[in-house]
Amino acid sequence: MPDQEAVFTQVHSAWLGEGPNSDIVVSSRIRLARNLADVPFPPAAGKEALLEVLNRVRRAAQHLPEARRYQLLELMRLSPLERQVLIEKHLVSPEHVKEPEGRGVILRDDEAVSIMVNEEDHLRLQVLLPGLNLDAAWDLASRLDDSLEQQLDFAFDEKLGFLTACPTNVGSGLRASIMLHLPALVLLNQAGQAFTTLSQFGVVVRGLYGEGTQALGNFFQISNQITLSQSEEDLIANLLALVRQVLEQERTARSRLYQEVGNRLVDMVWRAYGTLTNARILSGDEAMKLLSDVRLGVTLNLLPQVELSTLNRLLILTRPGFIQRVAGQALPAAERDTRRAAIVREELAGKNK
Repeated sequence: MPDQEAVFTQVHSAWLGEGPNSDIVVSSRIRLARNLADVPFPPAAGKEALLEVLNRVRRAAQHLPEARRYQLLELMRLSPLERQVLIEKHLVSPEHVKEPEGRGVILRDDEAVSIMVNEEDHLRLQVLLPGLNLDAAWDLASRLDDSLEQQLDFAFDEKLGFLTACPTNVGSGLRASIMLHLPALVLLNQAGQAFTTLSQFGVVVRGLYGEGTQALGNFFQISNQITLSQSEEDLIANLLALVRQVLEQERTARSRLYQEVGNRLVDMVWRAYGTLTNARILSGDEAMKLLSDVRLGVTLNLLPQVELSTLNRLLILTRPGFIQRVAGQALPAAERDTRRAAIVREELAGKNK
């Protein structure tokens, strides 16, 4: 049986490891939207209907491959801090926790799989893997989808495909997303042009936590916008082709940056590392900015003593909800900033390995 407490107090998500192209790509995500055929979709469903869906999905999850690795967390039974941690770990969306009654999430013990129940759709099945790993994420998501479909009758139209609460998801119901770290394109003011070009090919760029969020620390989520009239494989192949162009642009920008402002770039990286390893107070935004600079330095071999996996862990460890949940209580901003600085110092010193 998975350890529920570990979800909120430990950083062990599979997507925080290293994978293909981890110098730029943090994680790859496949999300499938599905709805039950005989129940109103969540935006139109009452409390009883939502609870009925929650119970049906709970029973269906007992038939998933390796079912013993999964647990259902009912959002109503979690504290606000625990719900915030789920957002910070990218296991649920910010929208999902706004109305917790009748809503839940099914988690695999390595947090590579999460199934949001009664978000905008009855099910949002998500697979999240490290690095550029969309094909593997799709393979796992497809197998889990097939398993659930054997237990649940999904809303499906012969002409349109899977029916969803939002018209933009009708069809495959698939959203493929890749989280990228693009500091050089930002520093050279080339990110805007790159994103404009992507939008012309049906791709949308969002912030760190998805729709409506900011791009903290030069992290961006790039996702397909079109789900209709294309196979899942074609959608993924198109997104991968576009992302590989962005990777090439970012690598070219890093090389150019290093050649044109070498000493200033080295100074920026070491200043950031020096601040992070010595600061006694760090705000969340400052930490993300400095960690972004250090991450760029690591990928340019300027800081060989720092591992990318450590920086990935700090993406969660420094978030306000996680800090407070580990502390066991809500903390004022000044106390969070002090604890954040201590956490960063310890992690970069390798004390928690």
